[in-house]
Amino acid sequence: MLVDTHCHLADPAFDADRQVVLGRARAAGVAHVVAVGESPARAEAAIALARTIPGVSATAGVHPHEAAAWSADAEAWVNQVLADPVVVAAGEMGLDYHYDFAPRDRQREAFEAQMALAERHGLPAVIHAREADADVAAVLRNHPATVAVLHSFSSGPLLLDAALELGHYVSWSGMITFKNWQNDAQIRRVPPDRLLVETDAPYLAPVPHRGRRNEPAFVAETARRLAQAIGRSAEEVVALTTENAVRAFGPRLRHSLEVVP
Repeated sequence: MLVDTHCHLADPAFDADRQVVLGRARAAGVAHVVAVGESPARAEAAIALARTIPGVSATAGVHPHEAAAWSADAEAWVNQVLADPVVVAAGEMGLDYHYDFAPRDRQREAFEAQMALAERHGLPAVIHAREADADVAAVLRNHPATVAVLHSFSSGPLLLDAALELGHYVSWSGMITFKNWQNDAQIRRVPPDRLLVETDAPYLAPVPHRGRRNEPAFVAETARRLAQAIGRSAEEVVALTTENAVRAFGPRLRHSLEVVP
């Protein structure tokens, strides 16, 4: 029973066949999908899916690409929506200094505020980090009481050191199956009780599905590759990452797992 801890299920890429995609996921052993809401519009769509589809929960937040629009109204919206029982995490939030679609000071302002809101609601924060390791680590240290999930981790040792020091979760995507992946040593540094798997669908399809739209069923390929990296069986990794997901995302996700047929 796998959990895809990060999937953009509300993305238009799934509009034509979302239910079929979820059927394939269940056939592949995926019992739960966390639908990421990285903007108000996408979060509302993810929440609508979570309210109507068993085995789906939602996150809600403002991605660093959208941080130029951060405002008092945006903060009030995040605060309100995090109270919804189908929302299991705040975010996707963080810093992206690769694309710099929003000014860096606005990215940091939105990130800091959302970390505080996650703590207020007792929810984990889903973190996006790209070419901003030092600043992301600093924000994490500013909010030690907020549990973080570092999604699709591909950063360096500086950020990983901070995550391990603070007891955060590290989520691995299909990138670990790519031919140019060379960071198994970083995977092995993460304690087994802090490992998670995700697709980041519709992006980052794992081998052998490269070049296709990614989807939740493919998280099984990432779990198998993770098992190889840490020297455990695939069955062990399925069990431990699901247990970790329940611990990370809390009783709202656990309840959803319990009611899935």
